[in-house]
Amino acid sequence: MNELTDLQSVVKAIINANRYMTLATANEEGLPWASPVWFASTDYREFFWVSSPGARHSRNLAVRPELAIAIFDSRQTPGSGEGLYLSARAELHELELDRGLAIFSGVSQAQGAPAWERSDVLPPARHRLYHATAIEHFVLSSRDERLPVAFQ
Repeated sequence: MNELTDLQSVVKAIINANRYMTLATANEEGLPWASPVWFASTDYREFFWVSSPGARHSRNLAVRPELAIAIFDSRQTPGSGEGLYLSARAELHELELDRGLAIFSGVSQAQGAPAWERSDVLPPARHRLYHATAIEHFVLSSRDERLPVAFQ
């Protein structure tokens, strides 16, 4: 295996081993906000979650769709952990709703949670389906450096 393949394997392992990611968003003035969300991904580039459109991170994404994402196991021993850092852009077009919902619902059911349907994420429902596409992937090295990972 070459270094790129090794780093891609690390990215996949981190995503597969974790159920929550932390969204880092900012409002129109740039005031930051971090929020953990349960997520679904099948290709390591697209990430789906549901949230209330009134939640602070959802309101932030409505005015500033750029975000950062961190995925890590918080139970790791200090100095021994692996983490994944992403820069991403959030959006979900109505045409993509069924595809995104199928991914989110499939992962939800595979993890023992209920299925999700359109009526669960469209008005007047409490939640909406959100989608972010990763622009950049970085993993944490043993020397506490962020290593870029090319991911197609």
